[in-house]
Amino acid sequence: MHYITDDFYSLEKIQDLIASGEEIAVSDASKKKVVDCARYLSSKLETGDQIIYGINTGFGSLCNTVVSNEELEALQVNLVRSHACGAGAQIPDHITKRILLLKAIALSKGHSGVYIETIERILWLYNNNVIPVIYELGSLGASGDLAPLAHMSLSLIGEGHVVYRGETRETADVLKEFKMSPIRLHPKEGLALLNGTQFMAAYLSHCVATGLKVFDQANAVASISIDALMGLISPFSSNVNALRMQKGQIEVAKTIRERLVGSELMSESKAHVQDPYSLRCIPQVHGASKDTLDFCKQTIENEINAVTDNPTIFPDEDEIISAGNFHGQPLALALDYLAIALSELGSISERRTYKLISGDRGLPPFLVKNPGLHSGLMIAQYSCASMVSQNKQLCTPASVDTIDSSNGQEDHVSMGANAATKCFRVLSNVKTILGIEILSASQAMEFRRPLKSSSLNEEILSAYRARVSFIEEDRVLSYDIEKSTSFLFN
Repeated sequence: MHYITDDFYSLEKIQDLIASGEEIAVSDASKKKVVDCARYLSSKLETGDQIIYGINTGFGSLCNTVVSNEELEALQVNLVRSHACGAGAQIPDHITKRILLLKAIALSKGHSGVYIETIERILWLYNNNVIPVIYELGSLGASGDLAPLAHMSLSLIGEGHVVYRGETRETADVLKEFKMSPIRLHPKEGLALLNGTQFMAAYLSHCVATGLKVFDQANAVASISIDALMGLISPFSSNVNALRMQKGQIEVAKTIRERLVGSELMSESKAHVQDPYSLRCIPQVHGASKDTLDFCKQTIENEINAVTDNPTIFPDEDEIISAGNFHGQPLALALDYLAIALSELGSISERRTYKLISGDRGLPPFLVKNPGLHSGLMIAQYSCASMVSQNKQLCTPASVDTIDSSNGQEDHVSMGANAATKCFRVLSNVKTILGIEILSASQAMEFRRPLKSSSLNEEILSAYRARVSFIEEDRVLSYDIEKSTSFLFN
């Protein structure tokens, strides 16, 4: 059992928690903060005549409409129902589960005014793999991820749908199966659940964590392509890369040098004195993407540990402040930036694939023994090109857009949720693009035999060949592409 505390949650910690399947609960220290905050809010409502946004007022442009104490609970339930306006495709279950975890961590900080039972019900959903149905579209990435989080919250009050044991079912039926009742929403709870950046944050945390693996695999596959194309090692020398003073570039150059130690192909004399940019500039391109990943990692770690609902309650200072921590601009910018960085890893990978199939440097056209009768890897490169092109379209930034909502009260929004789902698609494409590169590079390496690459690369090639055989003659390559991508990322 893992207990949520005030300790800093790194991205690695979140990844480990999710991968472990460990059950999660709220620590006693965090419980006390949550309970104290809820009691403070309750006392303010009982003893004062203070008007507090979203607690005893309407929402958005209805912020000046006062609601009576007798209607405060109904106000919160109505908020959840009315805001459940999601549309489009259902998001992946693993993203929704991440949303549940991040929402529980945020509410456990003790600044949201929710009851501890509400957080415990969120964690019950998480621990029992009862996954609320949430849709891709509906959030503007400001005032929180309202529509997606409303669909999450429907599950708490016994409404909407959930995925349980692979089936989409009505929440009420699943709760009955567990002999559980829906929870009541107390004043502020609906707003605390809906306000927040957890939809954007879940996507960003997944994309950064997976993007770091993509970066590592891009370097590994690129080093095989360098050898397959009889590339030069000199562009990866420490001295020339140190002069640029870019951290990611220096890291990539070092990685490539280490991956090619002992390569027989690297020791062969080369007729050419210079390589194309897709080989020679790997440190500069891959390195810039790594620097971007590092920036995005810092951004998401700050967000994981933040309080992003509104209003924010400070019992010790006797303050309830309506501000804008729900605004997704930091995440929107990071998601757009990350999509571009990932897209570039795919773009330069496709160029290496193109070089591999082009019949250059002693390799046969399209990497097949009898070109003409056989098309070999010709159309695999087309598939690469289509995904690279789509990524360019998806990299049009969402964060520069904004549309007025709520009668102009919410007059600047981040569109971070759209940035999130776009980045997710770019990430998926790049994984497949790299799958096609290793398919091509491994095929090319067979034409270099008996010469070998480094022991590190030969170990990869041997494991890969156990999954994907050499292409002797034309066959359906879609299956090979799928297996190649799975080899790198599963």
